[in-house]
Amino acid sequence: MTGAPVHILALARALGAVLTKKLRVGVIFGGRSGEHAVSLRSAASIMAALDPERYEVVPIGISQEGQWVRTHLPASGSSLEAVGQKLLVLPAPGHPPYLLDRLEPISLDVVFPVVHGTFGEDGTLQGLLELAGIPYVGPGVLASAVGMDKEVMKRLFVQAGLPVLPFVKVMRYQWEQSPPTVIARVESEIGYPCFTKPANLGSSVGVSRVTHRRALERGLMDAARYDRKVLVELAAPDAREVECSVLGNDYPEASVVGEIISSREFYDYAAKYLDGTSQLIIPAGLPAPVTREVRQLAIKAFWAIEACGMARVDFFVGRKDHRVWLNEINTIPGFTSISMYPKLWEASGLPYPELLDRLIRLALERHADSGRRLTQYQPLPPGDGFF
Repeated sequence: MTGAPVHILALARALGAVLTKKLRVGVIFGGRSGEHAVSLRSAASIMAALDPERYEVVPIGISQEGQWVRTHLPASGSSLEAVGQKLLVLPAPGHPPYLLDRLEPISLDVVFPVVHGTFGEDGTLQGLLELAGIPYVGPGVLASAVGMDKEVMKRLFVQAGLPVLPFVKVMRYQWEQSPPTVIARVESEIGYPCFTKPANLGSSVGVSRVTHRRALERGLMDAARYDRKVLVELAAPDAREVECSVLGNDYPEASVVGEIISSREFYDYAAKYLDGTSQLIIPAGLPAPVTREVRQLAIKAFWAIEACGMARVDFFVGRKDHRVWLNEINTIPGFTSISMYPKLWEASGLPYPELLDRLIRLALERHADSGRRLTQYQPLPPGDGFF
């Protein structure tokens, strides 16, 4: 690395020192979210795939009541009870998680958060890890928060000139105060068919496809149970659902593109996780120019929310005109055995265990780079500049 910038050399040395030893990886799963059960499945796949010769896995669960415990995944895979050794995470650098019953510190080299949805994927968990000074996999606080809030996300996409379908936001208080006013606005600005969805959730929880007023009322009521903000979005006309995985920090890469053939009217929670009959077609049978466009837009969406590490980007593609619409970006995508994010990278030549290696290395790289940030005012010394 002769002639490399000083900060690049420093990063290389810091990473080299960490990667020469066996890493302790805290896999955090569960959480207070409608996607709790999905998180457990993702965590099970990750922990089974991490090379025991290179990593010591420390399972950390968060119950649906919010209690952190050092525990194993429940045998049923459906819910995590607040049993096991309770944990405390202090928001200060140099203070690892503690076992509360013995005040014993748990040393972690990096955290792999697999908490989907609220209180995990929305920047709250990332903020705690930032305060604690613990490296973690995936995007930071800003990108996580924006990626979770579909309405803010889409506003940033619009600002970046990316193609999105027409949408409106509905606050829960607006719906509760005057349903007729909300219905009239949606019908005037969006029309049918459309989708109603909680702005801050994933895995299609609370999402409905509606084609008439009664269905719209039910869809808004359902979505408002999960979030105080609801997104109503025009349905893409006669479109295919395709997805693309993104990996990297400053120089992200896009995977091959995959298509979802849903077993239901749309790719809802049951089609994703319950009935097992939906199909993932990898690579998607799209014309080469359309595939290139999807991959380019995936990178642009990644940049638009200032993501890093990983994300899965979802699109609609017209069956006849091949018009591409950007749907959303997911900053902690599913990692189950049937999830699209790892499958797309496997089809791109990066097997599951190597993908996990890359993600952990990217987390350590970003953490080392963040350590260069000054936290005290230091004026530059006198001089003419860098050259």
